[in-house]
Amino acid sequence: MASTTHIVTVLTILSLLACSVNAQLSSNFYATTCPKLQTIVRNAMTKAVNKEARIGASMLRLFFHDCFVNGCDASILLDDTATFTGEKNATPNRNSVRGFEVIDTIKTRVEATCNATVSCADILALASRDGVVLLGGPSWIVPLGRRDARTASQSAANNNLPSQFSDLANLTSKFSAKGLSARDMTALSGGHTIGLARCSSFRIRIYNETNIDSKFATTRRANCPASGGDNNLAPLETRTSNRFDNNYYKDLVARRGLLHSDQVLFNGGSQDALVRIYSIHKAAFASDFAAAMVKMSNISPLTGTDGEIRRNCRVVN
Repeated sequence: MASTTHIVTVLTILSLLACSVNAQLSSNFYATTCPKLQTIVRNAMTKAVNKEARIGASMLRLFFHDCFVNGCDASILLDDTATFTGEKNATPNRNSVRGFEVIDTIKTRVEATCNATVSCADILALASRDGVVLLGGPSWIVPLGRRDARTASQSAANNNLPSQFSDLANLTSKFSAKGLSARDMTALSGGHTIGLARCSSFRIRIYNETNIDSKFATTRRANCPASGGDNNLAPLETRTSNRFDNNYYKDLVARRGLLHSDQVLFNGGSQDALVRIYSIHKAAFASDFAAAMVKMSNISPLTGTDGEIRRNCRVVN
């Protein structure tokens, strides 16, 4: 009996410890230590988006690529050095992820107000939310209290991030591995309603695939030759690529998904019905997207005394 009681007590303590770790992420985490944080981030993002609307999409993608590699810990922000290999030059990130200078600007302003207090991971989480909002998308309450990684993993970035060439089964598996459902995946893919893609990412689709609107393929081929022009850009969504809305899903229904990994969401498979719903009901998409972003932002955060609060987001302290 005493042994059973001991086991129950230990399990209860472990449960409480787990809850306390999760509880360390809170929307009020900096309420007393850095009360102006969200205003600082929003003001900097407003200036950045006004200068270049694409930066909203860049922040969103940066956050996604951070969270899918060992959690939302700002590891993607670390620069390579002679003795350290980061994630910026992993295949999915090289010449692709961008917006680091905006994070640097925000961090400098935050440090001037709240020295050694706010993590780069939290700044990135807030900046990605604000980028969406500033382009007309939904808002959500960002849980805060993440700490920054002292390490990074180029191999994990190469292996964990979904590819633009992935089929539906592979995408579903990659998201499931991070605790995200197929519905979360389809909602988060709607982030492609903003931003641009390189020719090398969609060349195979516009030249070789058959589940594509012919006029759309012809239009995209004009700026993406069969060879060369790898870095030529095209909007991920045909109608309002600088406006966060549900037109991405309307494109999928019309077989105008730019990436292979976009169109597989509407190609006679399990997500067709949901894509149709999102294409018709903007509010349903907005609600699910916001919920999925909160869920993604909770992937394996460093909290408590784990990690550190970087003073410069590009290097460990």
